[in-house]
Amino acid sequence: MRTWGEFAEERPDLAVAGKQLLYQFGVGLAFLATTRADGAPRVHPMCPLLTDDGLYAFIVPSPKRNDLHRDGRYAMHSFPADDNEDAFSVAGRAAQVTDPAIVEALARRYMDEREMGEQPAALPTWEPFEFSIASCLLTRTTGHGDPDARHTTWRRER
Repeated sequence: MRTWGEFAEERPDLAVAGKQLLYQFGVGLAFLATTRADGAPRVHPMCPLLTDDGLYAFIVPSPKRNDLHRDGRYAMHSFPADDNEDAFSVAGRAAQVTDPAIVEALARRYMDEREMGEQPAALPTWEPFEFSIASCLLTRTTGHGDPDARHTTWRRER
């Protein structure tokens, strides 16, 4: 697994494109896929936070958070673009962040990205997770229905 920072060092082209697609609407927006206890997939929208070092998210009390605690495997996919079918996805493992300094920095980043003066009242119930990356897919298109979409894949070296 790689942190976002390690991934960005190894494949800066994919990291730059991924950040652009994850943040195309001003804040991080993605779909998070987790695995339910019965093995079925579960998909929810969420707000990733990118730093130079890591890919993080605060996860509210929810079935997806329970999934991450039980089985840290995940896949994350950017929201669809308005004028094309470009997409970015990563997959790997998520782990809860417990370092108070990192949690505080993530909370500040969350509020700064949203230009919030105050911390949301529910924030103390949200749990921060870091998403390590094992694989990535970037799709580039010339618009909707592009028959020659270009796919770039990356997998961590074993």
